[in-house]
Amino acid sequence: MTKSIPNMFTLGNLFLGMIGIILATEGKTSMAAIMIIIAMLLDGLDGRVARALNAQSEFGKELDSLSDVISFGVAPALIMYTVALSDLNHAFAWTVAAIFPMCGALRLARFNVRPGIPGYFIGLPIPAAGGVLSTLALFHEEITAPYMIIAMLLLSYLMISSVKYPNFKKIGLPKKAIKYTPIVIIVAVIVAVFFPEQTSMLIFVPLVIYAGYGLKQSFRKLNRRHREEDHKSDEAYHSSDR
Repeated sequence: MTKSIPNMFTLGNLFLGMIGIILATEGKTSMAAIMIIIAMLLDGLDGRVARALNAQSEFGKELDSLSDVISFGVAPALIMYTVALSDLNHAFAWTVAAIFPMCGALRLARFNVRPGIPGYFIGLPIPAAGGVLSTLALFHEEITAPYMIIAMLLLSYLMISSVKYPNFKKIGLPKKAIKYTPIVIIVAVIVAVFFPEQTSMLIFVPLVIYAGYGLKQSFRKLNRRHREEDHKSDEAYHSSDR
């Protein structure tokens, strides 16, 4: 029974992802985004609960990845499609919407088969990318579709990039604290449902900062590579002069 507790959190994550998809198709994008935010909370707890109970398993790892594709890949892409892409050329809008969960799936597959760097994720984790996209969609009246598309493609790129992101999932959860997790979840749900816009804004800012960190690292790495190439070109030029 103990070993199934983390999987219940993961299935809760998947359930909320499906509810988010249904709400998005009904035009209730604010509540759909809230479902993704609460799913992020469950996703953050499942691994910690598994480690606290010593209930980690390959089954749980695979279930987590499959759930994440739905909750943080398909659902956020559909939310964004509903609010910002549906009025565009269908072929273009469908392609942009599909790229996001595809990159998320690639990111998760890489995570499952490649050994990572201790303390870091390689590429933007899909829950963070999905959280940014879902909450960003709430600003569709202030931000025009072209900027939404750029943000969506940037997030897609960051997921499959080689940028290192700090891994906060390894922060442990005391075994005694597990009994309080249902209370935390209930409180979070109540706050999110009654204050959806404020909750979304509160979550949006740290997620954007986290995603932006990777973007900054990408530009820094690109600039360093250009400087190294210029340096090599200069050395080759000077050596040819001799």
